[in-house]
Amino acid sequence: MGAATPTSFTELGALPTQAHALQDAVRFLRLPSTVRERCAAVADAVAAGRSSHLALDRSRLPELARRVARLTRERYPGGEVPLHSCWRHFEAGGIDRRAVLDARLRGMEPAEAARARVDLAIVAVLLDGPSALHWQFREPGTGCQLGRAEGLGAAVFQAFMAGRFSSDPADPLRVDADALARLNPGTIGEIFQARADNPLPGLDARLRLLQRLESVLRGRADIFGQPGRPGRLLDLLGHVVVRGPDGREQRLPVQRLRAPVMLRTLIKAFGAVWPGGAPLAGRVLGDVWSHPLAGGSGPGAGRVPLHTMAQWLALSLVEPLASGGIGIDQLDELTGLAGMRHGGLFIDGGVIVPREPGFVRATHMVGDAAVVEWRALTVVLLDELARLVRAELGQPAMSLPAVLEGGVAAAGRELAVERRPGGPPPLTVSGFGTLL
Repeated sequence: MGAATPTSFTELGALPTQAHALQDAVRFLRLPSTVRERCAAVADAVAAGRSSHLALDRSRLPELARRVARLTRERYPGGEVPLHSCWRHFEAGGIDRRAVLDARLRGMEPAEAARARVDLAIVAVLLDGPSALHWQFREPGTGCQLGRAEGLGAAVFQAFMAGRFSSDPADPLRVDADALARLNPGTIGEIFQARADNPLPGLDARLRLLQRLESVLRGRADIFGQPGRPGRLLDLLGHVVVRGPDGREQRLPVQRLRAPVMLRTLIKAFGAVWPGGAPLAGRVLGDVWSHPLAGGSGPGAGRVPLHTMAQWLALSLVEPLASGGIGIDQLDELTGLAGMRHGGLFIDGGVIVPREPGFVRATHMVGDAAVVEWRALTVVLLDELARLVRAELGQPAMSLPAVLEGGVAAAGRELAVERRPGGPPPLTVSGFGTLL
């Protein structure tokens, strides 16, 4: 058999050289290299004084790097920093919830157990997001009381373990479209223990994300099965369909996958779930927004792709996919996550400087030029901060996801507490499902 041409949904081969300009632009905007390129264009323009919203003071970066390095040493004194992912939230309070899940999955066929872990990771990422400062989740069984991202993660974990996302009582450890269709505001409130005295913003928005997931699962039964399960992503990423010179197709297993390929597949599969900017050529782009300083050429010019939640999902799927025999390479090609947990650090740290004092007091929309600009700067500055943190720690090979896990979000929280009672983020941005 001669050279085969990849034809699968995952686009495992090189991007086509003779593609329609609009289709090629859509593919280009799904690449993490494009995220960096467009964000760098915005950052260069801001550094040159061409922005009316923000300015940069990179002289403050070394101070932030020292803070991040200190927190990394405190949090991981052995020097081994795990991957930044939703699975760290399942470890909150010193409780090994993964071991609890593994015990329930023991005896299950390995691929099916991996699908269950993929299911859990996907709903955990979709239900992640902003929480009220005083909202708390009291975990049944452990009595552990958690807030913020850790509380959200524990709540989703317990709901998954209780079969709240499965339509089959005999197979509770899964997520499927039929179960998602039955969810309502009341059940979402129960999952998160939201009450008048324990309010959690964004319950309706969280429900809408799960309803969009249901629609995606039903719309691609060829990928997600009947009833649709997000865990079938394991089968999609674990195989490639190739066509040989004789025109016949073969389905071949994949044991290693590049992170940018995984990201393209996730955006293509789930891009319609998250809020995003204007479509291009009728294609939903996801977390891609227009900005006058973005540059570029062709149909995709002037657009800044960020793909924050898709990249958070990509990182959160590394461990479940590994349990199913699929390793992910080139994780450093993914970018930092342009959300509140990381981007707030640079405002509070004085690196991103609003030109107007009212900027931090206003409520912004996620598609506003100033917010797109702030998020683009965050992507660029996370790369720059990571280089300084590696030098501080003496770990030149430390991955960007490890730098994020080690101390970036922790530093952001620490600075927020120092600057504002209770430690709320420095900005208020409306756009649930886009920002972490």
